[in-house]
Amino acid sequence: MVYAQGVRKRFGKLEVLKGIDLTVDAGQVCCLLGPSGSGKSTFLRCINHLETVDGGKLSVDGQLVGYRRHGNRLHELREREIATRRRDIGMVFQRFNLFPHLTALQNVIEAPVRVAGVGRDQALEEGTRLLERVGLADRARHYPAQLSGGQQQRVAIARALAMKPKLMLFDEPTSALDPELVGEVLDVMRQLAADGMTMIVVTHEIGFAREVGDTAVFMDAGAVVEAGAPQQVLVAPEQERTRGFLSKVL
Repeated sequence: MVYAQGVRKRFGKLEVLKGIDLTVDAGQVCCLLGPSGSGKSTFLRCINHLETVDGGKLSVDGQLVGYRRHGNRLHELREREIATRRRDIGMVFQRFNLFPHLTALQNVIEAPVRVAGVGRDQALEEGTRLLERVGLADRARHYPAQLSGGQQQRVAIARALAMKPKLMLFDEPTSALDPELVGEVLDVMRQLAADGMTMIVVTHEIGFAREVGDTAVFMDAGAVVEAGAPQQVLVAPEQERTRGFLSKVL
């Protein structure tokens, strides 16, 4: 589903990604771990072309991200084409980014109606089902300001799922939540994983990564330091840098 080979990204003189190699198969959950500033979120944003890569190859479901190949040359896609491909990738951010003037249900159906051209009645039916799936059927008519942080994040997950993505990206989805609200969001993510959704999750929730992840990837200073099964990377890491990081967060 996701294939990265030698992916590089630079902001001015600062090289943020220094040749990332990563493969995520369909149905897998990949958890990206590492200290702040290690390039995890930047890599995630490159996957759906919110950031352009400066080197290497990056593809989702067999299609190059942001480019089309003609012979031996790459041509950058137009914004409309990029937006069309981006529909297949759902993303949930640290901050919920809900429209404050729309109810939970209206937030969920906005993209299917306006972007995908789904009929309003069908969108309402599917939106209601998605809110039920994330445990918020009774909050459909509530506005974001009337919801807790955990509830808002679950609405954000339902909104991303409304476009029926092939891949879900989570950028530290629980980092802005009070500790007591973290569990309700992780429970929804666990269910998505159980349902077979392909997911890449930037997280500091080591327990979640160990329990749900198929692969764990530890990044530092723009590079992959260690990758493998969670039981290996998180329980018996081979690299000293990985061991040092885990000793501070566990």
